Amino acid sequence: MRVTVEVVGEDTRDVDVAADATYADLARAVGYSPHEVSVLVGDSPVPADQPVDADRVRVLRLIKGGAPGSPPERPP
Repeated sequence: MRVTVEVVGEDTRDVDVAADATYADLARAVGYSPHEVSVLVGDSPVPADQPVDADRVRVLRLIKGGAPGSPPERPP
């Protein structure tokens, strides 16, 4: 199955995945762990373990902030 994958802020590419591939497999196929991204069909996130049933998706990288080991800021 061929899926067009837009990695938001990067590029768009066509990816071939197995007929029984999940959205987690699709994330891996474009170089990301399913824990690093959300896969969107239309504007809705889909579960990573759901079988791929769309021919076009967007992959949105998740952001986390702060330096390792730094405590969270507290309000004054």
